[in-house]
Amino acid sequence: MNEQVEDPEKVRTPEGRSRTVAEPGLCRDCGAPVPPRRQRCRECGSRRVTRHAELNSLSIAHIDCDAFYASVEKRDNPALADLPVIVGGGQRGVVAACCYVARLYGVRSAMPMFKAMALCPHAVVLPPDMKKYQAVGRQVRATMLELTPLVQPLSIDEAFLDLTGTGESLGLSPARSLILLVRRLETEIGITASIGLSYNKFLAKVASDLDKPRGFKAIGRAEALDFLGPRPVGLIWGVGAALQSKLEHDGITTIAELRDRDEIWLMKRYGVMGRRLYRFARGEDLRTVDPDEETKSISAETTFSRDISDLGDLRNRLWPLCETVARRMKAAGLLGGSVVLKLKTGDFRLVTRSRRVGAPTQEPDAVFEAVMPLLEREASGVAYRLIGVGCADLTPLDRSATPDLLAPELLLAPRGDPPAEPAPDVPVPATVPDPQRSFVTSGNPSPMLPGFERLYRRKRRK
Repeated sequence: MNEQVEDPEKVRTPEGRSRTVAEPGLCRDCGAPVPPRRQRCRECGSRRVTRHAELNSLSIAHIDCDAFYASVEKRDNPALADLPVIVGGGQRGVVAACCYVARLYGVRSAMPMFKAMALCPHAVVLPPDMKKYQAVGRQVRATMLELTPLVQPLSIDEAFLDLTGTGESLGLSPARSLILLVRRLETEIGITASIGLSYNKFLAKVASDLDKPRGFKAIGRAEALDFLGPRPVGLIWGVGAALQSKLEHDGITTIAELRDRDEIWLMKRYGVMGRRLYRFARGEDLRTVDPDEETKSISAETTFSRDISDLGDLRNRLWPLCETVARRMKAAGLLGGSVVLKLKTGDFRLVTRSRRVGAPTQEPDAVFEAVMPLLEREASGVAYRLIGVGCADLTPLDRSATPDLLAPELLLAPRGDPPAEPAPDVPVPATVPDPQRSFVTSGNPSPMLPGFERLYRRKRRK
């Protein structure tokens, strides 16, 4: 791993031993080269020096903006600079983002707001301003694209970059180019970001999370196995709580223990995920940085001001979400081949159910009609605090004939089919939040077309 230089002659390794520094170094503030055995940058005097034996040969990067929403709010209101800031909504909502001051009190993203306020009661709570965040996200993306066309966004505030071959065109190593890029984000846009650099996407993403905020970490080929070995299996991309529990039940808690199992055994036990486990445990990831990678799903959700158990009330909340999903799919020119229902109980237990639709669609009526049977099966008196709907198995509009989506025989797959469960530990991917995501309808009937309302009721009676 790369490390901060502590002594002009020696550096302390992660194992606690000291050794002579003879590795290429870069200043993390100005990007200037720092010769071996020097503690400070000659150009700007900074002590923030990064060193790594493979620093000049790694070219796959993951850039992750630091506490993005909160950083944008602090940028726009300097009075918040030293205060704990939480971006979220209401006592019933969750933390969308929090600054690093708030994190000192134990606040974390996705934490229920009531828990966050109990940990940090003096925090400044701000509602999300998604239009502003999206505008800043576009600025960040444009700055990345000036460096390389191979930018694969993961969300509004993070992306993979492939800088292979840019050294010849830019006259700079990928590592130095990345440092200068992040410096531009700070000086021109007013936010900070952390860099992970490696030889594949998996390790680059892992590296970017090791030294936040304003971090720079590199993981090279020579050290990858030793670095991964003692880490928990939960470090692997796609291993959530349920899969991690299953792995632990099988006696696998660390990545080194995962490497003791062969690929065939892992695939028999964990399906397609077993192949990913086998390869990632060995530091292997053949995925390329793909700017045109297809969107996996489009979804919308809302949290209620009070828990709801009544099917009619849940249905009224579901309809505007179907409209939001349909609007987003039309804007993206996509059709959905399956629908996903997401529910969260009052004790934060997550329930997801999915099924295929009879024909790919982007119409809100068809999405609503397809997802309602899933909701009816789950609305058994359980009180829910959140409901969401999404479309997956997406295809471009121009690849599919557009049928009469209001034809009853096309609205649903055969009703006798059981609802398909999502693959273990593959969460329903969330789209970028929308300013309307917390919209809650009144107790009035859902604003459906009268004709469709009658069609729905007739189908329910059957």
